[in-house]
Order: sequence, then structure tokens, then C-alpha cells
Amino acid sequence: MPKSASSLARWLALALLVLVLDQVSKAWVLANFRLMDRQVVTSFFNLVLVFNPGASFSFLADAGGWQKWFFVTLALGISAWLLVMLRKHAGERLLSAALALILGGALGNVIDRLRFDAVVDFLDFHLAGYHWPAFNVADSSIFVGVALMLLHQFLQPKEAP
Repeated sequence: MPKSASSLARWLALALLVLVLDQVSKAWVLANFRLMDRQVVTSFFNLVLVFNPGASFSFLADAGGWQKWFFVTLALGISAWLLVMLRKHAGERLLSAALALILGGALGNVIDRLRFDAVVDFLDFHLAGYHWPAFNVADSSIFVGVALMLLHQFLQPKEAP
């Protein structure tokens, strides 16, 4: 296998790992919790089962249903772009790791939207009575991927004008 193909395979394996971890964790929560069940884990962290038909911070959650197909289409389009970028930059470790994390997370949430018309969220962090919106492994992977992508951009040498 050529080096670029083996590099690409490594990043696709990372995306698949994220997808599997996301779906397995959601399956466990779905098997062990009912909607809005809450299990206290620490003084600042709970497990709770919620469904989010919207995007981050429940954006468009009450939009009437059309948002499901909007978010599925958007995520699949972004995933196709991520695959092209992964193929093009398979030899770049930081950028490719970022792209693979985002890809795995995006596809994990697409599966939820197709199965449940919403994303399964269960990680509930809170402090002083304020609860951060619940999220999941896919969301975490997307967040870390975007952070790594930004770091990659900051570490790039500046081009001369």
C-alpha cells in the first residue's frame, strides 16, 4: 500500500473509532436510562438521557422537523469535504487528526438523526446550579477536532505578502 494510502487509512480508522465509541456509548445510555433519567457521578457531572432535535445548544430544536434533513444534508456534505481534505492532507498529522475527529463525530450524529430524528446526548456538566447543555462523544470529538484545526492554522508559517 502506498504511503499516502496507508496514511489515509490511519485517519479513516480514527474516524471509525470515534464513530464506534460514540454509538456504543449512546447504545449503553439508551439501554440503561429513560428520557431525563439522571445519574449523579460527581459534584459537577451527571449522566442524563436527552434527545436534541436541533444543533449545538439546541439551535433550531423547535423548528418543526425540517431541521433533521437540513442537519443530515449539511453533515453529509461536510463529511464529503472532510474526506477530500483527508485524502489531500493525509501526510499532515495535526490537520488530519482534526479532520478525522470531526468526520467521526459528524457521522455519529447523522446516525442518531436518521434513527431517532434527534441526537442522543448524555454528558451533563454543571457548576453552581448552571448546567452546560448535555452533549455526547461525537460532539466532544467535533469540538476537539475544531480546536486542533485552529491550532494547526496558528502553527502554520505566515506567507510573505
